[in-house]
Amino acid sequence: MFTTASSGVAALVAAALLSGAGTASAQDLTYQPINPTFGGNPFNSAHLLGVANAQNDYKDPAARATSSQGDLFARQLQSRLLSALSSQLISAIFGENPQESGTFTLGGQTVSFFRDLESVTINITNDETGEITTIVVPLFLDVN
Repeated sequence: MFTTASSGVAALVAAALLSGAGTASAQDLTYQPINPTFGGNPFNSAHLLGVANAQNDYKDPAARATSSQGDLFARQLQSRLLSALSSQLISAIFGENPQESGTFTLGGQTVSFFRDLESVTINITNDETGEITTIVVPLFLDVN
């Protein structure tokens, strides 16, 4: 009796396996690039750049020069002077008594500004090369 029941179960399992074997399915494999330069996901770019920077062992020969204490002090002093100049410029343009126009000169750069009804235009001129950088700051007026 025990052998008859186990042979019936084995036959039932074999029949189930054979009936399921005919319905196998698959899908096409498609290639998708990883690198965003070649059409891959653009969210991979930060990861790929980080990996490339981690593997990069090139050292720029010009960057190896060490700065002396005097060079460091001169750069910090120049930074503080430019900061003070920008504070004066902001005060002159947007302070309690705003000016219509003005000019500041520091070293080899001339900063000039003028105000009209809609904006303030700031021109920064490099006196050595003549290169001009223009910044336009819109004025926001309260209209009641």
